[in-house]
Amino acid sequence: MNWCFKDEADAYSVAVLEHLGTATAIVPTIWSYEVVNVLRIGEKLGRLCGDESGEFLEYLRQFSIVAAELPPRLDQLLVVARRYGLTSYDAAYLDLAIREGVPIATRDSGLRAAAREARVDLLAAEAAA
Repeated sequence: MNWCFKDEADAYSVAVLEHLGTATAIVPTIWSYEVVNVLRIGEKLGRLCGDESGEFLEYLRQFSIVAAELPPRLDQLLVVARRYGLTSYDAAYLDLAIREGVPIATRDSGLRAAAREARVDLLAAEAAA
């Protein structure tokens, strides 16, 4: 979501965005709520207006972003959250990457450390570009 705000875009977020132009992203169902939350907070802080949020949502529609069909079993999600010291939200991303055998794209240091510990590949800026 860093590329939603021009002053927060960096080489990694731009590389992930470019990667989305040629790849399909698999996201947990919570991703949709997180997108809306980022936009709403941006609006509350005066960083976005309603039209800009709508434009960003339209922009996202051009990418192949697929919500995982099956949510994780709650007991399995709890195991992942405990084992790697994650919030349930971050555990949802890690659990999905583990289940699907796909790399994870994140700037969150805790989630990156958990992914390394779980032997989940991290989408590197070079791979994303």
